Amino acid sequence: MSRCHLVYAIAPDGMSASEANDALNTYIADPSRGIPVVHDHFTGKPHGGFAVLFPRDENELARLNDHGPLEGWEIHHHPLVFAITPVGLDAQVGFTLQEYGQTTLDALRA
Repeated sequence: MSRCHLVYAIAPDGMSASEANDALNTYIADPSRGIPVVHDHFTGKPHGGFAVLFPRDENELARLNDHGPLEGWEIHHHPLVFAITPVGLDAQVGFTLQEYGQTTLDALRA
């Protein structure tokens, strides 16, 4: 079954923040790894970032293990429980904000 995966990646020592950002962006932009749902980069050190990807089939899921531009990085990826699809991740964001943060995205935008 398809579901979203959290990918957490730490760049090797000595890589600049700019190089790390470019490498992560290249990794998630490859459509053979699935749909990139959300991503962000770490400030300071260590350089790196995270992404949530939605591999739609076994081939895309297998490509998560092909580190490509992130070769030499420390990489972990894990399937998510409630984010079975990108729509589920969106629902989980709304639920978490409301239930644990007592707010909504609309309230935060105001």
